[in-house]
Amino acid sequence: MILKPQQLEQYEQDGFLILEDFVSAAQCDAVRARTEALVEQFDPDGVRSIFSTREQTRTSDDYFLGSGDQIRFFFEEDAFDEDGNLLRTKERSINKIGHALHDLDPVFNGFSRTAQLAQLADDLKIDRPLLLQSMYIFKQPHIGGEVTCHQDATFLYTEPLGVAGLWFAIEDAVIENGCLWAIRGGHRLGLKSRFVRKPEGGTRFEILDQSPWPQAEAIPLEVKKGTLIVLHGLMPHMSRANRSAKSRHAYTLHLMNAGCHYPADNWLQRSPSLPLRGFI
Repeated sequence: MILKPQQLEQYEQDGFLILEDFVSAAQCDAVRARTEALVEQFDPDGVRSIFSTREQTRTSDDYFLGSGDQIRFFFEEDAFDEDGNLLRTKERSINKIGHALHDLDPVFNGFSRTAQLAQLADDLKIDRPLLLQSMYIFKQPHIGGEVTCHQDATFLYTEPLGVAGLWFAIEDAVIENGCLWAIRGGHRLGLKSRFVRKPEGGTRFEILDQSPWPQAEAIPLEVKKGTLIVLHGLMPHMSRANRSAKSRHAYTLHLMNAGCHYPADNWLQRSPSLPLRGFI
């Protein structure tokens, strides 16, 4: 086992677990270099898809909804002027890349599918884990957008709930450049909403509980490069806007229990030609 009994107990109690030095600096540098190469190859002409947790129903489009089995690029909200022109270079404008890096790119595949991660999933009692989605997140200097308080199960719902998030710090993450914040024990508050596809097209939030998050109780998760933060699917977490001159790169990978049902109205869907796979 990778996790000690007291770590498992802490995860059950807090809803998150911080594992320092889980990946090496060289591994972080390799995925960052690969990301830079992907961005260099990306032609932003005609792509104006924006990622926003505040208004994702407004910014959802076919490019976003079809990204479950693709490698696609999404911009920061403040990346464009009123005429739709980039205010900065594309390298300083992209919010994230998603959502099938782990299946379609060999470098990310190698980072995401390791014996260490397979053992971690086993320690967390994720039965026959499937790698559901991946994202490389930039949190750009000066314009890195806020990610409002949310639960991963809102966007990746299963029955029963069986999703966990793995958040890798590719750079140091501190308050100044927009580290994660979490509400300790908040995973016991229940699921607040689901983000689903509407039958007529587009998306909507299905509200299950309108009570507000106790955001005053949120604590910053400041971590060093190479740290892995494990997030329970119901853990409420967020990150504030990055107005500093330093980016906050991170890579996230979401796992689901293969025995769970993944509804057809979840926003993220895949083509049958690229089914979900585990660590092998």
